[in-house]
Amino acid sequence: MSLKGKVAIVTGGNSGIGKAISLGLAKAGANIVIDYVAHPEATEALQHEIAAMGSEAIGVQADVSSVAQLQALVDAAVAKFGRVDIMVNNAGVETRTSVLDTTEDQYDKVLSINLKSAFFGTQIAARQMVAQGGGGRIINVTSVHEDWPMPGNTAYCLAKGGMRMLTRTAGVELAAHGIRVVGVGPGAVATPINLSTMQDPSLLAKLNAAIPLGRMAEPEEIAHVVVFAAGDGGSYLTATTIFADGGIMQSSVGL
Repeated sequence: MSLKGKVAIVTGGNSGIGKAISLGLAKAGANIVIDYVAHPEATEALQHEIAAMGSEAIGVQADVSSVAQLQALVDAAVAKFGRVDIMVNNAGVETRTSVLDTTEDQYDKVLSINLKSAFFGTQIAARQMVAQGGGGRIINVTSVHEDWPMPGNTAYCLAKGGMRMLTRTAGVELAAHGIRVVGVGPGAVATPINLSTMQDPSLLAKLNAAIPLGRMAEPEEIAHVVVFAAGDGGSYLTATTIFADGGIMQSSVGL
């Protein structure tokens, strides 16, 4: 699947799933705009890795919870490459706090980084896509928790549930412009956000036992789905979510 000549922005693009997505899109031929807030050295190393694949990448430091900085991110992509074809709203955080314990600051942080950024990232990228013509793809990296409760992580679930309806509603609204909006919902993935589970043998064994495929996903496996959705494979997909969860949402203890 070739994305040669396409320009993709990946928020939170220098680590975890975002890094794998940046590499996956670059491998398919796209030029990449890597959004990051920390570890510029990781971004620089990723740029070199992408260059070795034959694509081009730039790093842009932008806090995606700020609409002004999101606008600057898209503007930087256009200034460098002339257009935006693919917007991947990937940046996300969690607090692992319950509805009884979540503070206002924790709530605001999770909703701003996870949901507000996806909403305005979609809006700003879509405006650019409409202005330049030719349609585009907006991919929201959500979670199984857009639909599946996770007690003790309420604000995160709320944000991902909002991304679900953003994907569906924006997908309908933007279809007339040839802009497809697709969610990719990972299950458990072997990234730093799950490090505490991965380092606890008993917790990891419990998690693996709940996944029909018997293991966590590797970040590259989620990236493969994003690349599929961004390319010709996603030509008739919009306003829906593809879950890549190893079957965990359908698992059952049996009765």
